[in-house]
Amino acid sequence: MLTKKSFLIFTIALLVSGNLIGAGILGIPISAGLDGLFPSLIGMVIYGSAMFFTAYVIGKEVCETREVTFNYPSLYKKYLKDFGKWIAIVTNMLILYGLLVAYIAGGSQIISSLFPHSLNIFYIQTFFFLFVTFLTLTGVEIIRKYNVLLMILLWSAFIYIVVKGQFNVEPSRLLYTDWAFLPAALPIILTSFHFHNIIPTISKKMNWHLKSIATAMIVGMVVGFAMNALWLETGLGMLPLSGGENSIAASYVKGLPITVQIFSIIKSKIFIAASLGFALLAIITSYFANGLGLLDFSVDLTYSVFGIKSKTVNILVTFLPPYIIATVYPSVFLKAINIVGGIGIVILFGILPCFISYAKFKKAWQRVLTSVIMLLFIFVLLFQIISQSGLINLEPKAVKEYKSGLSVK
Repeated sequence: MLTKKSFLIFTIALLVSGNLIGAGILGIPISAGLDGLFPSLIGMVIYGSAMFFTAYVIGKEVCETREVTFNYPSLYKKYLKDFGKWIAIVTNMLILYGLLVAYIAGGSQIISSLFPHSLNIFYIQTFFFLFVTFLTLTGVEIIRKYNVLLMILLWSAFIYIVVKGQFNVEPSRLLYTDWAFLPAALPIILTSFHFHNIIPTISKKMNWHLKSIATAMIVGMVVGFAMNALWLETGLGMLPLSGGENSIAASYVKGLPITVQIFSIIKSKIFIAASLGFALLAIITSYFANGLGLLDFSVDLTYSVFGIKSKTVNILVTFLPPYIIATVYPSVFLKAINIVGGIGIVILFGILPCFISYAKFKKAWQRVLTSVIMLLFIFVLLFQIISQSGLINLEPKAVKEYKSGLSVK
């Protein structure tokens, strides 16, 4: 018999898994797909476990403080003084702004793929940006009221795509590996396991009962892992790695979400509608959540630093920069996710929680575990910084073959 406590854990687990559906899952078959199914799955297990560890550390802190207005700058200031506070502020801004850039660029590319190439991407981006921003600013109650319906539609579309896609999967493609490219895929893997911003909310909903919170988080993350793995297997099995313009390598080079290329494989109108619905629902619901989070953050920042209370200024500060960046760099989808995951998330929800863990956990094995996990996150951060600075250019085999006109079946 399903008890009230079990039902609450189940609903919170669904909330966690729902937050894992966003920019990460749309890009994971591209970046992670280029190193192969098995390397990616191993990376997902290792870094998914690391993200659960830091989520548990944060959840434990939230349960001990039981603050209704819990925020990360205050948390890290407690352990790392003003340095921790400002690192949290900067990285949180990087995450939120970066995700909005990815959503605008990715959503526009998906819509653009349905129209003739002569239609200017600028107009599509502008329309999409105005639509989702207007919805975020005015449709709060509507979206909250129908959130369950939106999640049902999202899950239904995902299940249909995966099941239908299996008929077009070529098993031989799933055996491909390029282990050398795995480090470059780790930022998008981290992004696909990022839900830490809602930990204070779910902790409050579960009356700060840490064991139940941890259970809900791990169940939600396991569901999220299964979704990412199925989506990766479907995309990698359906699309050729480097064979022409409808390949994973082409998506990587052009910075496109995976759904854009999938449209060209299965011509069924129902499948296209399901793929479009899944991708846009994932982006719009995530844009809504992160847009409101960034707006609240901007209100606090502009008032506390500059003494500005203008609603118009806050809206412009929140939404205009991502639109400008996405307009100037319309193929920035994957790059934005890499920066978000490889720098923002890895610092705010990876390295910093490890400092808390090291300070609070006194047993030798706990500190050794903390040190190992911190090193995992530091590796991603250093690799991403070096990569973004241009000191290293790790190009997957499939991309090299795509550029040279060869084909990997």
